[in-house]
Amino acid sequence: MRLIRSTTSLAGVVSAALVALSSGAHADEPPVVPLTGGKLLLTGGVSEVEGAAGGGLTPWAVIGGYDTAQQVGGNVHGTYVHTQDFALDTYGATLGVANRVEFSVARQSFDTRDAGAKLGLGQNFRFYQDIVGVKVRVLGEAVLDQDTWVPQIAAGIQFKHNEQGDIVKAVGAASNSGTDFYVSATKLLLAQSILLNATLRFTKANQFGLLGFGGDKSNAYHPEFESSVAYLLSKNVALGAEYRTKPDNLSFAREQNAYDAFVAWAPNKHVSLTLAYLSLGDIATFRSQRGVYASLQAGF
Repeated sequence: MRLIRSTTSLAGVVSAALVALSSGAHADEPPVVPLTGGKLLLTGGVSEVEGAAGGGLTPWAVIGGYDTAQQVGGNVHGTYVHTQDFALDTYGATLGVANRVEFSVARQSFDTRDAGAKLGLGQNFRFYQDIVGVKVRVLGEAVLDQDTWVPQIAAGIQFKHNEQGDIVKAVGAASNSGTDFYVSATKLLLAQSILLNATLRFTKANQFGLLGFGGDKSNAYHPEFESSVAYLLSKNVALGAEYRTKPDNLSFAREQNAYDAFVAWAPNKHVSLTLAYLSLGDIATFRSQRGVYASLQAGF
C-alpha cells in the first residue's frame, strides 16, 4: 500500500474528524477545527541534524509537525551519529504554526573519542554547538498542489554558536558563530509516492559549524547544494537518499561532501525512527568518515 492513494482519502479523514469534533454544535456555529494532526503521515519530514524538518542531512520546504492551517504541531528529537573516529549527539525541538512558520532549536555534542588525543585536545574532547532556526513557507503546498508542477518553497535561517571559540580559531576558523541562509523546494508526487527536494544554502560553516565558520582559505559565503529523494514503500515507511555539498575553508584539513541512504518508519503521527548509512568525507585530517545515523522523533 502506498503512503497516499489520493487526496480523496485525506478529505474523507478530515471531514470525519470535523464531524466527530463538532457533533452537537448548532448549525449556525462555525465547525470546530482540531488543534493538531491534520497532515498525512510522514509529510512533515523528520528532524535533520541541525534541527529543521527535512531528511537527516538537509532541510526540506515542509513545516515540522502535523499542523495544517489554523493548527500547531511540534516534536522533540534525539539523533546519534557514529563514524570510525568520531561521534555526534544532537537533541532539540521544533514547533510548526499554521503550516506556515517553523521554529527549531538544537544542541550538538561532537565527541572526538580517541582522535581527540591524536589532535592534541585530549581523549573524548567534545565540541558543543547550539543552533536556532526559523523557516517560512513562501509558496505552494506539497500535499494539496497535485495539479501543478510548482513545488512547496520555503526560506530558512539557522543561527549557530560553537562554544569552543578559542580552539576553532586556533585551527584557522575566522569565527565560532555563524548564520546559514537557505531556500528549499519540495515536491510530493502522490500518485508515484515520491518526494523530491532541493536546497540551496549560503554558509561559511566548517563541518556544519562544529569546526567554526570561515577560515584561512576563505571567509566568504559559499552557495552549497543539497538534495533528497524519498520513495514511500507504504503509508508509514520511506526509503531515500541525500547529498550535501560543503565549503572547504581550512588549510589544515580538507572538507568533502556528505551523503546518506536512509529508511524512516512512522507507526503513527506521534513517533518516528530514522536509520541511515552515511559518509561525511574527511574530518579534521581523519580520512573517509563513514558510519551509522539513528534519530528518534516524538511529537504531534
